[in-house]
Amino acid sequence: MDLLLASTPTPAPTDGGFDLIGTILWPLKWAVEAVLVAWHWLFTAIGLPPADGITWVLSIVGLVIVVRSALIPLFVKQIKSQRKMMEIAPELRKVQEKYKGKRDQLSREAMSRETMALYKKHGTTPVSSCLPLLVQMPIFFALFSVLNDVTKHANAGIGGVGLLSAELTQEFYNAKLFGVASLHETLIDAVNTGNTAAIAILATLVVLMIASQFFTQLQIISKNLSPEAKTGQAYQMQKIMLWVLPFAFVFSGVFFPLGVVIYWFVSNLWTMGQQFLVIREMPTPGSEAAKEREERLARKGKAIDSSGKVVPMEKYLAEQKRLYEEAERARAATPKRQQPVSKQRAKKQAQQKQQKQPGQKQGGSAAAVGDSDSGGSDSAS
Repeated sequence: MDLLLASTPTPAPTDGGFDLIGTILWPLKWAVEAVLVAWHWLFTAIGLPPADGITWVLSIVGLVIVVRSALIPLFVKQIKSQRKMMEIAPELRKVQEKYKGKRDQLSREAMSRETMALYKKHGTTPVSSCLPLLVQMPIFFALFSVLNDVTKHANAGIGGVGLLSAELTQEFYNAKLFGVASLHETLIDAVNTGNTAAIAILATLVVLMIASQFFTQLQIISKNLSPEAKTGQAYQMQKIMLWVLPFAFVFSGVFFPLGVVIYWFVSNLWTMGQQFLVIREMPTPGSEAAKEREERLARKGKAIDSSGKVVPMEKYLAEQKRLYEEAERARAATPKRQQPVSKQRAKKQAQQKQQKQPGQKQGGSAAAVGDSDSGGSDSAS
């Protein structure tokens, strides 16, 4: 704790110009440094060497835990938003079919208004499903900036923007993973210096980072999408991104410092575990994962009721019987719809009705005469 109290913010050197990106990222860089220093103090307190690479790597892992734990509420909101987007997918397709082939400005504006009205009605937007990634990206850039500044600050003998003091900055700069790879070193730096061990470590971690990203996305689109969702444009975009993102990381990963690669890889592992739990315990209705969950519950004598809760099979069957009986009563109470008939048949039915009416009138007259005759006879007698 003395280390935290002694670490005072040190302003970074400037060249006289206004650094817009640095100004925007300053609060996030301060927070990233505070979390790193806090975890570094904790691991040092339990006996790990303060200048050792593994101590700083574990501090980066601790940063991942803090960031991803803070994002759990947003992740829950993302899941709910994705479910709502899937629920309104049929309605969205109807709107798209309604304006299919119409390319004039008025039609496009009307389609946009109806689409936004659907989003507002159901309380969701496509952006909501991207919230965790959108929030995490500035933190990722802040960490990149902190690690990128380590070399410059260490050479200048100064600290970071917050609790990362000059002494800690120098320790971070000298720290090496397995004694061979600096945390601020990139794959390009390792190639330029001929550091074979660092090249092997960085290349392996970049491949693992890309593979974990690919597998996480693959398990979503292969197991946790309903058949209806697999027919929309969003599914096609997801399939394209499944293959595009790995190529993007192949080219960008070589510029990431080792510390950033470690952060991204550990964050991907968190995402994989999180998605595994969601797909297993809260799958999308109608998806392959939902069917597998129902089969697992059935083997245990359980099922999912209409409210989404796991209940004993007896209770589930009783609820299904009750719902069936209610549906039958509602169907019986609903007036039967008269079947439409053609004009010729309707005319024929009208003629048949008219032919029956004279016979009914004649029969009624005869009955009246009979009654009067009967009355007369009674009076005569």
